[in-house]
Amino acid sequence: MIEVTFHGRGGQGAVTAARLLAEAAFLEGKFCQAFPTFGAERRGAPVCAFARISENPIRLRSQVYSPDHVVVLDASLLGVVDVCEGLKENGWIVINSKGLPGKLAGKNVAIVDATKIAIEAIGRPIVNTAMLGAFAKITNVVSLDSLIKVVNKYFEGKGAVGNMNALRIAYEEVKVV
Repeated sequence: MIEVTFHGRGGQGAVTAARLLAEAAFLEGKFCQAFPTFGAERRGAPVCAFARISENPIRLRSQVYSPDHVVVLDASLLGVVDVCEGLKENGWIVINSKGLPGKLAGKNVAIVDATKIAIEAIGRPIVNTAMLGAFAKITNVVSLDSLIKVVNKYFEGKGAVGNMNALRIAYEEVKVV
């Protein structure tokens, strides 16, 4: 089973990203779960969401405590939340950032400027689909094609085109640091 933790701020789409990842895995015939954890938060407050993907039925119903991978939608959270907590030894941290945050040296880190990509592709700094494109490229947990299908269905119409472009661009521009 692969477990993924998404760290973001309210309004950035962390919860939607977890859901889209799970739906893409479902399209590939895998078992999946997606769920958030947050209180009565407001826009901009830290939010955490999770996804589980497996070839076998998932009976576990708890929060993810030892993720295989972590996706960070806002690099400013690195000073607020321990995004590496419980991360498995060979796990990846995929961060929306222009450069490597120093405190993560020695970890498997990939970066992509998802904010820039989202503004250019969608017209707004909502980075969830761009981050999913980067995540797909780095981890191969789901295919880009499955994510494109799910995004096209979820965002129907004009919003789908921009979000699919954000997926594709981030998939190509993500860098391992």
